[in-house]
Amino acid sequence: MNPPKTDARRHHDPEVRGFASDNYAGAHPEVLAALALANGGHQVAYGEDAYTENLQQLVRSHFGPTAEAFPVFNGTGANVVALQAVTDRWGAVICAESAHINVDECGAPERVGGLKLLTVPTPDGKLTPELIDRQAYGWDDEHRAMPQVVSIAQATELGTVYTPDEIRAICEHAHAHGMKVHLDGSRLANAAATLDVPMRTLTNAAGVDILSLGGTKNGALFGEAVVVLNQDAVSHMKHLRKLSMQLASKMRFVSVQLEALLARDLWLRNARHANEMAQRLAEGVRAVHGVEILHPVQANAVFARLPHEVSERLQKRFRFYFWDEAAGDVRWMCAFDTTEEDVDAFVAALKEEMAR
Repeated sequence: MNPPKTDARRHHDPEVRGFASDNYAGAHPEVLAALALANGGHQVAYGEDAYTENLQQLVRSHFGPTAEAFPVFNGTGANVVALQAVTDRWGAVICAESAHINVDECGAPERVGGLKLLTVPTPDGKLTPELIDRQAYGWDDEHRAMPQVVSIAQATELGTVYTPDEIRAICEHAHAHGMKVHLDGSRLANAAATLDVPMRTLTNAAGVDILSLGGTKNGALFGEAVVVLNQDAVSHMKHLRKLSMQLASKMRFVSVQLEALLARDLWLRNARHANEMAQRLAEGVRAVHGVEILHPVQANAVFARLPHEVSERLQKRFRFYFWDEAAGDVRWMCAFDTTEEDVDAFVAALKEEMAR
């Protein structure tokens, strides 16, 4: 059978890559192949398909026998659904001031999820039991939103990584106060690759109750999943997912992507490569006089400070974002398809612009 004809045309140069976001990367070829395998014929809609059923087995192999996955469209949707599942209407979520749920989700957890975020400033994006205690009070005060959940990100928005012991300490502390723990794992694979541990070591084995499992930043075309780790901690997940407009009718095409990542080691290969490129970038940048790396490079992000005018010139050659424009802070992200040549070309361009 001849392939179908199409009028679609390529509108970009596939050789061009930047350092703005791992979301800029396309889908991994193995993910695209999996999507093609899932296509054709009819499968029951709304998650009652063979691919979503098989995904449950894979998720349990990574996160324990009680884990249950609820595929959703995107990371914000995963976070909003997950946080709603572990809070009451009067509940609040303690998180780092720099957390994605606080600064990059357009207020969705509060406006759509209807919950209050209680933020804590952190020097490195990581919460500690001591920092949590700045907001963990007032459970009997009807004038204050009740702290019910601690939300952490792994890796954090500043590219730092929690150790298993640090997550365990947070979970034990939160649970002792009657609170649950949510982990925003949009880059969980990168953290696990850095620490060389299974993802379960950073989640269910450490005491996390519910997880937003990322796929898009690690080679998927679209789609994430809410993974319930503690079945006693949540209620009505199916209804919350639908209510939050995150129920995919053709869910097999979300599930098969996560299957492609999790079935063997694609999740790890992609994350490990992105991390290695970030390390290569950091090593090159450290040799450039006048450029300061701001945070430990522990995942696939490099945060740096350099003259504002240099960044503006460099942005005309490579895409990346300011993190704090007033301070001159920038963020450079590596992805599964970043090459050594990409990194070396960027470092060379940085040196040229700094020398001007």
